[in-house]
Amino acid sequence: MTPSSHGKPADLVITGCTVLVHDDRERIGFEEDAAIVVRDGAVDAVTTAAAAAGLTAADRIDARGQVALPGLINCHTHAPMVALRGLAEDLPTEEWFNDVVWPVESNLTERDVTLGARLACAEMIRAGVTAFADSYFAMDAVAAVVDACGMRAQLGQAYFSSQGPEAREASLEFALRHRDTAGGRITTALAPHAPYTVTDADLAATAELARDHGLPVHLHAAENRDQTDTSLARHGATPIQVLERTGILGTDVLIAHGTGITEADLPLLARAEGRTAVATAPRGYLKFAWPDTTPVRALGGIGVLVGLATDGAASNNSLDVWESMALTSLIQKSAEGDPRWLTSRQALHHATVQSARAVGLGGSVGRIAPGLRADLILVDLTGPHTRPVHDLAATLVHSARSADVRTTIVDGRVLMRDRVLLTVDVPAVARELEERLPALTDRGHRRRVQEYDT
Repeated sequence: MTPSSHGKPADLVITGCTVLVHDDRERIGFEEDAAIVVRDGAVDAVTTAAAAAGLTAADRIDARGQVALPGLINCHTHAPMVALRGLAEDLPTEEWFNDVVWPVESNLTERDVTLGARLACAEMIRAGVTAFADSYFAMDAVAAVVDACGMRAQLGQAYFSSQGPEAREASLEFALRHRDTAGGRITTALAPHAPYTVTDADLAATAELARDHGLPVHLHAAENRDQTDTSLARHGATPIQVLERTGILGTDVLIAHGTGITEADLPLLARAEGRTAVATAPRGYLKFAWPDTTPVRALGGIGVLVGLATDGAASNNSLDVWESMALTSLIQKSAEGDPRWLTSRQALHHATVQSARAVGLGGSVGRIAPGLRADLILVDLTGPHTRPVHDLAATLVHSARSADVRTTIVDGRVLMRDRVLLTVDVPAVARELEERLPALTDRGHRRRVQEYDT
């Protein structure tokens, strides 16, 4: 592909790199000694380094020894929860929620959310994450952080039915207020927390609002097998069956975790009317000792997208999607008893194309191709832990680490260059957050934002 707009200087030319590309059958390949030309926030061309040598550009990056990948996408997280990182360790799920996390979250202020989101965005940018899907509290603050730091995000204001109908309306108002803001980098979703904290009536109302306003839905469901068993005992239906009967599966829905999805749920997901996706965050499942993982192979077999995620750092301790990519590949091999599944190329496909589609951004990001937004990262493979390279896909998934990301670009804007973060002042954020921790982590009041009982 040759660059267009020859009379106009490029905004950015990245040259000398190897570029991960997808063919018309979505198979992954690599173009060596390549160049990427960026104009107006989009990829103008993927060409050869020789063809780009004579182009005039406002900025150039010499990326020899590096691989250009589509920016990673964190398909389910709670960014402000980095403020709780390491606070609730080595606990079963119920105690984690009821004894620590939900009491602490009752203390949250908008300033805590702002600082947590800033720190989270800095962490993700440094780890090569260019976009994330988030549902939490005080999401106006998160939207402001996303706007300022330059990332891309799908955001939703979470709600519980215990908060009353006004919380559901606030979720809608947030989604309408922030849809397509930050120059189009922010998209929005309705965000009921989960079938075990949101009534069938509220889920049905949310589904209707989603259809009326053209909004997706992002929620937790069938997070683990205990939730599925409890739902069957109490309601005679699995969480996925609840989503079907309330109309949620008739919307574009992003389901977090899904390790409790049963074989009986698969036909319901297969015939769902909207775009159906599941976000898998395997590190947290290992920490909680859940017996199952997201059934990636079965979901793929029925056409359900599976994107990669971290969940919040309170449970996962990191927002490292690179680690999620490697763990997904390894855990799927173990769960399926098949070393041929999930391959490195399949893992890269989940991390790029599938993750972009899972959050409704498949038409704009997830690949490095002309016309798509210039959300991409440069990964340094010159370190001893990545040499020699016999299989580049395997090197990227199983040898490279997020710390090998040198440069992160969103919408053509460089957010990190040569490991220097350009849009967040991390020391200032960390210093203020530390000062606020005593008030944030106090549990003497014995309040909880919600009760976990599944």
